[in-house]
Amino acid sequence: MYEGEGAGPSCAELLEVLGRVKGKPDFEIVRMDALAIRGGKLSEVDVLIQPGGSGGKQGRALKSRGRDAVREFVKEGGGFIGICAGAYLATNDYPWSLDLIDAKVIDREHWARGTGIVTIELSSVAQAFFEVEGKTLQIFYGQGPLLGRRESDDPLVPDYESLALYRTEIAKKGAPEGVMPGTSAIVRTQFEKGRVFCFSAHPEKTEGLGYLVEKAVRWAAGPV
Repeated sequence: MYEGEGAGPSCAELLEVLGRVKGKPDFEIVRMDALAIRGGKLSEVDVLIQPGGSGGKQGRALKSRGRDAVREFVKEGGGFIGICAGAYLATNDYPWSLDLIDAKVIDREHWARGTGIVTIELSSVAQAFFEVEGKTLQIFYGQGPLLGRRESDDPLVPDYESLALYRTEIAKKGAPEGVMPGTSAIVRTQFEKGRVFCFSAHPEKTEGLGYLVEKAVRWAAGPV
């Protein structure tokens, strides 16, 4: 898990959630900063998690060499999990992006639209994947990206599969209403040999939803 510049306080909750994986010795947590990533340490892990905080600060801390290292890691079969800031980082919408999913961030001007509990609607594939009976979940939103399709495809970056859409919204701090519903809250894709999974919202900060992170990590790690 990335713990360098730009990682926010939700890292502690993420570590707590992953640390509760009981009776599963195959699950080991390694903490890593931008210097370690630039130095080739990703070769020692199966999945990289970029947590909440600031996507811009994380991307700039990695520098071009680190961002290239992450892309190469995923291309060669590594897994990537982006949560909130990490999901911003995974897009190809900013100069500091990792370019792992072909996605734009809707209403970039009002990214700081506030925090709170929102409703997301799962696709049938997501219901089966997460083993959830209902189609909707209540989840904590903390100013994550509103993900949408780009007008023209980037042939070098894979399209994403949308697993959940926002159905309610947070529209504070001058953000316009009616923008958030219908944008993607959870997405995933295959990037050459590797896998990418992004949460716009925070399952690790939501009571009872921490297990979603473990499921995403195991999927990103690839077939056993």
